[in-house]
Amino acid sequence: MKKIFLTALLLGSAVGLKAQYGTMNAILDRLEERRGVNQNLKDVNIDDTKFVMIKDFKDHTERNFIIIKGNQATYVEMFDDKATGKSTSNIFTGDIMRPQHNIISLRADKLEGKKIPLPLTKNLLMTKQKKILYLVDLNTKERWIEESAVNKK
Repeated sequence: MKKIFLTALLLGSAVGLKAQYGTMNAILDRLEERRGVNQNLKDVNIDDTKFVMIKDFKDHTERNFIIIKGNQATYVEMFDDKATGKSTSNIFTGDIMRPQHNIISLRADKLEGKKIPLPLTKNLLMTKQKKILYLVDLNTKERWIEESAVNKK
């Protein structure tokens, strides 16, 4: 009788451990997705993609866009003054490189068509969460979202 009881207890605990392993594995997968770890995005095509980031301050709003076409990129800064209602913009053009599968390097060396002495550079990590592409600036941790995902909401 003791052997049957111990065998049943052993089988029950094994099933319980397997269920806990499955739950823990699902939690770890969600955390890795959130952090952008272990994602292989080399097959993701970012040609003709626009990413957007909006920052709201007390006196103004900043809207920034990155538009990627092939290996060329356009970086647009728009500033909306809340007091006067005026908008100003800076349009930078340059190129991008994708040296690793999830890393994008942006180098914008022209401001409205004129060469600038110090190019604007951004190193971005591409991540995907819930079928939405994000770019995370590796220096400032700012998050850029794919514009098509913003327009869906």
